[in-house]
Amino acid sequence: MQTPKASPNGSFERFDVVIVGAGMVGAALAGLLAGAGMRTALVEAAAAPLDLASLDLAKPAARVSALTPVSQRLLTHLGAWPAMERTRITPYRYMQVWDGEGSGSIDFSAFDAGTSVLGHIVENDVTLAALNHQVLVLPHLHAMFGAKVATLQSAARGRCLVLEDGRELHAPLVVAADGAHSTLRALAGIEVSEEAMEQDAVVTTVRCERPHGGAARQVFIDGRPLAFLPLTVEGDDRYCSIVWSTTPEHARLLSGLSREALGETLGEAFGHRLGRVDVCDVAYRFPLVQRHASTYVLDHFALVGDAAHTIHPLAGQGVNLGLMDAAVLADEVVRAWRRGAPWGERATLDRFERRRRLDNAAMLALMKAFKELFGSRSPALTLARNLGMSAMSRATPLKRLIIRQATGERGRLPPTCR
Repeated sequence: MQTPKASPNGSFERFDVVIVGAGMVGAALAGLLAGAGMRTALVEAAAAPLDLASLDLAKPAARVSALTPVSQRLLTHLGAWPAMERTRITPYRYMQVWDGEGSGSIDFSAFDAGTSVLGHIVENDVTLAALNHQVLVLPHLHAMFGAKVATLQSAARGRCLVLEDGRELHAPLVVAADGAHSTLRALAGIEVSEEAMEQDAVVTTVRCERPHGGAARQVFIDGRPLAFLPLTVEGDDRYCSIVWSTTPEHARLLSGLSREALGETLGEAFGHRLGRVDVCDVAYRFPLVQRHASTYVLDHFALVGDAAHTIHPLAGQGVNLGLMDAAVLADEVVRAWRRGAPWGERATLDRFERRRRLDNAAMLALMKAFKELFGSRSPALTLARNLGMSAMSRATPLKRLIIRQATGERGRLPPTCR
């Protein structure tokens, strides 16, 4: 990992691409570009990278992602997946969804889709630490931790990123991967539409009386999805990560309960399908907002991941969409770079946006529709959705199509994801 040193008057560094934000999406993009031979800078405000050796594995971290097989292939290409397997991942082969207000339910299995797994539940810290382990040692990557952005400027044939310590980073392409509240997006003047989902997510880790059996489960209670996502800790398959998307008032109530009371509340809401529920961590709460940037690209500038879009967590697609952004942007940029074309100009970046914007927008609209469908208290709509779920559960070809969409098998995948 190399860090350019700043002189008293600042320093000037030129790169092929500068990425701001070293989370999972930014690190993956950096690995794809630097791994192809492009001189890449990765700028991150955090003081130091997350390291596999420093992870506390005594209990699972609260924040997890449901990584699709397509994301798994990308992480395998980057060399991170073997380290993730050695650390902690939990495959799930079944998914059960039911309506707490009726009798409708639908079950999915990997067998229905002709695949070995539907996905893996992985702690975000595990994924990021494994990516760091592989990516930060690449010879063409210059990682700058503890570096904060001051300004973003236009420059001849590119952009100039000025850091607070005076360093100037010049590149034909600057990429914002710095999260939902992206500083770089704001500096670029890109507007973002926001829609509060009128829900907060309550997240914690539990240990159940009965094993999860490799199944991800989700129940809709008055339009408030409660998910039990399987985790296996040192061979014990009775752990689950909890995500309950509920009203802000209910979320405040849940996060204020004692662990014993919260466990009883979760078990009752879940119909005691896994028996007694013991809470292992504090309950974290955060508001849910869907966002979509007005554009993903400007001249010599692009957005990826949460800087471009955020989504309701009920289908666990957020990180997967961001990783696909990284894979597609790298696909277009590296192809242009290799043939000597201007990789930071709109002709290249517009192809990235065309490949990603429609897919992301469709997923955002689908999550909003699901929330509204299951949030309705109309007796007629409740009956219709229960009948629809039960009918769909018997329609194997339709279920297979839905599973392919949910596992990321849609559109033209980059070679790194095939």
